[in-house]
Amino acid sequence: MRDEEIARYLQDNPQFFEDYSETLAQINLAHPHGGRTISLSERQLLALREKNKELEKKLGEMIAFAKENDALQHKVHEFILALFAARDLATLREIIPRLLRDIFAVPHTVLRLWQQDPPSSEILAFTDALVQPVCLHQATHDTAAWFGEMSAQLHSYSYLPLHAGSVTIGLLVLASEDKQRFYPGMGTIFLERIAEGVESALHPYLEQQS
Repeated sequence: MRDEEIARYLQDNPQFFEDYSETLAQINLAHPHGGRTISLSERQLLALREKNKELEKKLGEMIAFAKENDALQHKVHEFILALFAARDLATLREIIPRLLRDIFAVPHTVLRLWQQDPPSSEILAFTDALVQPVCLHQATHDTAAWFGEMSAQLHSYSYLPLHAGSVTIGLLVLASEDKQRFYPGMGTIFLERIAEGVESALHPYLEQQS
């Protein structure tokens, strides 16, 4: 009989283990880590312990992930509250990079508002096509130059489109020397919340100047 047939027979006939319990107790198997043989029951117990360790590890990872999310939510909340402390557009534009650096440890930030910094046709088309933030390992179009002399040292970027309703009003770019800080395919939910906060804070000032 093939191994698959034996396994299928045992699955279909669980009473086999009751009928031949004494025989099963006499079966010895190689220890999975070598060195000696162990009984079938010991092997099952060892397998359960290893499975429990794996489950505990996964649970620990889930708890750590939940704590990280909680911490990020708190930071986003802190960021948005601080935005609305600004009383004019100039102050708001000055504090956004500082808040992103101090709260999220994002070392390099550029905020471009089309009303004051008209974009190139390529940048405008790129921003208009974004429905949510996008993370890249290379700067798109001519945006690397926005970071001046630091541009050569930057290896990851996050582009946050800013909207007023259905109209694009600007672009917030976050950048880092760390290639893994922002990477293609990473989750962007917290970046979306940051962009929404910036959009809301900018809205009254842009309205006043339109």
